[in-house]
Amino acid sequence: MTEKTRFGIVVVGDEILTGKRLDKHFHRAINLLAARGLELSWARYVGDEDEVLVETYRQTFASGDIVFSFGGIGGTPDDRTRQAAAAATGRRLVVHPQGLEELRKRFSDAELTPMRLRMIEFPEGAELIPNPVNRVPGFSIGDHHFVPGFPSMAWPMVEWVLDSRYAHLHAPGTITERVILVEDCRESQIVDLMEEFVARYPQLRMSCLPHQEVDRFELELGFRGAPALVAKAMQELQAQVSGRGFRWYPVMLRQGAPGR
Repeated sequence: MTEKTRFGIVVVGDEILTGKRLDKHFHRAINLLAARGLELSWARYVGDEDEVLVETYRQTFASGDIVFSFGGIGGTPDDRTRQAAAAATGRRLVVHPQGLEELRKRFSDAELTPMRLRMIEFPEGAELIPNPVNRVPGFSIGDHHFVPGFPSMAWPMVEWVLDSRYAHLHAPGTITERVILVEDCRESQIVDLMEEFVARYPQLRMSCLPHQEVDRFELELGFRGAPALVAKAMQELQAQVSGRGFRWYPVMLRQGAPGR
């Protein structure tokens, strides 16, 4: 693991890129991580094209990040994730012996069709991710974890990985976010102030989201990070904003209550 562990997701499927289906994994991944005091660093959306998939996984494996990949591990011809993961890591696809045992707990030998057997052909050396819905497992290669695109299967599988592989990283309650809305304010009027806080609090993430309604301008300004440090920085920011003659009011506190 790197000193600062990053999490990313890859959502696979032509149906996502063409708009036939809406992605549900992005927001769910954010919530599953946040419940454990973790954060999503990046997300990628890719179709089922072999070349794009292979290159995507080559890059994500090289990143050293913890990655969850959703979709494309079924047994139909358009499911290309298993093959792409194998090509990206230079491994052969093989029938996973424990995966075969899982299938036999649900299907008779006569029901183990070539299509079903393809669903447990994983890159050599892969580890299984149990599927609580239909026993057809996902798989892990190092810190890359491949699960189905179906949310009812994927989400409990991701939770199992987070809790069984990365419990040592869990730190619930260690990240919070506080935001204020500054009235009649443009970014250009306080960019120097934002630069000052970014330099003063490098441990925090500062956000700035402008709003415009006809001739009215507002800015959402926020900090995200350790609760005590966020509270300190926000108190100072509120004083500075007030000192410049702007009115502001709190928007939210990430853990639930309004910011104060």
